[in-house]
Amino acid sequence: MARIRSSRMPDLGQGSIPGLMFRLALPSVVAQTINMLYNMVDRMYIGRIEGVGAYALTGVGLTFPIITLISAFSSLFGSGGAPLASIKLGEGNRERASRILGVSAFMLLCTSAILFAAFQLFMEPLLMAFGASENTLPYAAQYLRTYLFGTCFVQLTLGLNSYISAQGRATTAMCSIIIGAALNILLDPLFIFVFGMGVRGAALATVLSQAASCAWVLLALASPKASIRLEKRFIRFDRAILLGTVSLGISPFTMVFTESAVQVVLNRGMMLYGGDLYVGTITIIASVVQLFSTPLHGYTNGVQPLMSFNYGAGKLDRVRKTFRYLLFSTLAFTMTYCALIELFPRVFIHLFAQDEALIDLTVRGLRIYSLGLGIFGLQNATQSMFVGLGQAKVSLFIAILRKVILLIPLALVLPSFLGVNGVYIAEPVADITSATIATCLMLYHFDRILARREQMLAAQQKGV
Repeated sequence: MARIRSSRMPDLGQGSIPGLMFRLALPSVVAQTINMLYNMVDRMYIGRIEGVGAYALTGVGLTFPIITLISAFSSLFGSGGAPLASIKLGEGNRERASRILGVSAFMLLCTSAILFAAFQLFMEPLLMAFGASENTLPYAAQYLRTYLFGTCFVQLTLGLNSYISAQGRATTAMCSIIIGAALNILLDPLFIFVFGMGVRGAALATVLSQAASCAWVLLALASPKASIRLEKRFIRFDRAILLGTVSLGISPFTMVFTESAVQVVLNRGMMLYGGDLYVGTITIIASVVQLFSTPLHGYTNGVQPLMSFNYGAGKLDRVRKTFRYLLFSTLAFTMTYCALIELFPRVFIHLFAQDEALIDLTVRGLRIYSLGLGIFGLQNATQSMFVGLGQAKVSLFIAILRKVILLIPLALVLPSFLGVNGVYIAEPVADITSATIATCLMLYHFDRILARREQMLAAQQKGV
């Protein structure tokens, strides 16, 4: 089949690998960092609401598991299908790539409707189960009830934006996030303080911003210039495509989904062994960690299409070089950020809180919680590599390992002996152990994966 390539798409099979990594990753990092502001700006403003900031911030923090779960389903169909579509582009099969996009869009619409209905019905029981008290439940419910009206926008924006990146149009993908985040930054103070809507205003600002981002993504993918194009005839159920998408998407889905479970366990542990203020420390710590994890995720997502495309095109030396650069750069980033947190914790915490009692509690917890972040880059790069090369089983195991096998049991058991410190200590123990195991898996599997691909391509050339 003749290779078809849009003039707007950079040639991922040629040119300097560091240059392409920079070109693809920079817009993705910017986009993910700005996307982080969607909810983070809400927290910054909410924490400054006169008289109720600490409780309001804690209440909004209790909604994170549900918000994270909504994002998880966008990863299932977006992050699962986009690498497969990118591989098909590398093979020259543009129509198959567009079919994968259409099936993902269909599933995102279906899950949006189901999630909206389910969370509206069971919101308050879930929030109470997640650790809400009578002091924090009203703020959590106000925020979430409004936020849920943007479920469809969140699903389509996060899920389909991956397909823009998958065709090498990283700047366009970045713009979809910038549009929404900039609007959110402008609307938040207007709705929260000027209109006096409080946490409900913060949620409304987010919903309107997500709608703007969603419109941009849909227009970009429906454009005739798109290499992977969203067409009405492809927006339908296709069992074969869905199975392939879900088998690969289950890994990033599990990573995000288990993040929701982790947040519930940590919140409940803090409520049980500490109280509302301790739950507030987890909200702040999660925000500080997000300052590093979001751009890191954006970086690995941006580089991933470069590996997928060259893997599909059979240019395996370029796959090796790309992963090598990715591994060393992510490790350098996580070690630097870990050092900054340990040296200057108050600088980060002051972004989200003004209450001195809450700040003092958070400083000690943050320093413990962040001890394992330094080597987290090893796991992040390895996870991205396995997903990018279509290795569903290994990537799923790594996703489950850190949070389900290690972190959740540790966070449940250690507080019985160490109190609230046990909740904080569970994170670095899980980070260090999982990063070590992920690195061992990478050393064992990486060359074997490429060798099998090389053998398959050789057999195809011989007509076998």
